Amino acid sequence: MGRLEDEWAEHRRAVFGAAYRITGSVADAEDIAQDVWLRAAAKETLDDVRDLRAWLVTVAARRAYDVLGSARARRVDYVGPWLPEPLLTGPDVAETVLVDDTVGTAMLLVLEELSPPERVAFVLHQAFGVPYEQIAEVLGRTPAACRQLSSRARRKVAAAGPARPAPRGERERVLAAFRSAYERRDGAALLALLDPDATYTTDGDGKVFAARKIITGAERVVTVLIRVAERHRRRVVPAEVNGEPGLLFLAPDGRVVAVDTMEVTGGRITAYRRVVNPDKLAHLQGTASVR
Repeated sequence: MGRLEDEWAEHRRAVFGAAYRITGSVADAEDIAQDVWLRAAAKETLDDVRDLRAWLVTVAARRAYDVLGSARARRVDYVGPWLPEPLLTGPDVAETVLVDDTVGTAMLLVLEELSPPERVAFVLHQAFGVPYEQIAEVLGRTPAACRQLSSRARRKVAAAGPARPAPRGERERVLAAFRSAYERRDGAALLALLDPDATYTTDGDGKVFAARKIITGAERVVTVLIRVAERHRRRVVPAEVNGEPGLLFLAPDGRVVAVDTMEVTGGRITAYRRVVNPDKLAHLQGTASVR
């Protein structure tokens, strides 16, 4: 227990990070991290565990693999577009997570298109460097088969994955300009910031008012954004979301009612995404980062 207690605080980031990348859910990742802790604490000895981090991540992945299957079954009845549960990152967040290009919203949406075995193999090998021998234990397949799964997943990600992200400074500049235009309800300024073929995706699962189809085209997107801005007067707060510049929308009582992220290419927004599903925002309420 001494060794585990000493190292858990450090390794928990990897445990949570693996579970989140596989499931796309903060709530599921939190539950999985707790399960991993309980399993590790119940283990009589860790003397036979040479790499504690890899062992903990592998245990988390095995549990996440099971959760992912049931989550996909539940998603059949999901109302409207599905987006990953937003995760606040950055230096001011109490519970940090390992951040890289596999935790961004656009990448998580690409991972969602992989089969569950492909997703597990890709996340474990690409993000955490877990050997194929250990991935085989998670998936119940041979190391050679897991290598093929990871390779196939990499090809799919490369083919369907997001374009190379714009430099962070450019994204922050576009985000600041967008926020200013949105708060002024300046349709012309918003239009100038959007790519002509920009898309707007909202995730509400029928629990709150939200578009149930992806909206395409800059003019249509601006029309909807202005309409929503006029209907709901919210305080807009910049934040780092999934390792990227994003926006939080706060109700008068301080509740987070929307989390927005975007993709920027060539100085323009190509994809704008908004999570308003209250179930996916519950973990953000009352946190220091959004006061």
